[in-house]
Amino acid sequence: MINKNSIQATLTRLQIIPVITIDNPQHAAPLAETLLNAGLHCAEITFRTEATVEALKTFASFGQFTLGAGTVIEKEQLNAAIEAGADFIVSPGFDPALVAECLENKVQFIPGCCTPSEIQQAIKHSLNLIKFFPAEAFGGVSALKALSAPYPNVSFIPTGGITVDNVATYLNLDCVTACGMTEIVNRDLIATSDFDTIFKLTKEILDKRQE
Repeated sequence: MINKNSIQATLTRLQIIPVITIDNPQHAAPLAETLLNAGLHCAEITFRTEATVEALKTFASFGQFTLGAGTVIEKEQLNAAIEAGADFIVSPGFDPALVAECLENKVQFIPGCCTPSEIQQAIKHSLNLIKFFPAEAFGGVSALKALSAPYPNVSFIPTGGITVDNVATYLNLDCVTACGMTEIVNRDLIATSDFDTIFKLTKEILDKRQE
């Protein structure tokens, strides 16, 4: 299990977190290889299909990923993710019960927050890395600038509507650690085994970090 400081340092360095939904567990290994070959050593696999746990295990078996489990809303999902090898847990919302479970298991928890009240609840639970979700639907860059101003010690991972065209504007914000993206690991591309396109999109988005 990677410790909390190492996780945040890795995400800060890589800046891009592919947010993955896998329908067929057989696609997990070639997808993992594609991301590694493109230079991306982190991933978030969402609990949106029956293949999630098997996909987490496959990614973990490579031993090269800072690996997250996403869309975690139940304790059972959290425990399954930890058992499968997840280094951090991401939830679309803030849930004190999930926070407590992660603290007990010494696993990084990243809650989804989009209001000052939610952020303050996260701070009260000693959480300073927060998923701003859904980013574009809740006002995008301008909203995040305003929302982050009173909380200088909080870092954000904007997720939801982040694209090749707007990712650089988010990454240029001092309060942003990394961006969560589905575009580079589009579910249809995975389902059709179009790993060449995923490789190209990943390389393109990694180049955007330099802009």
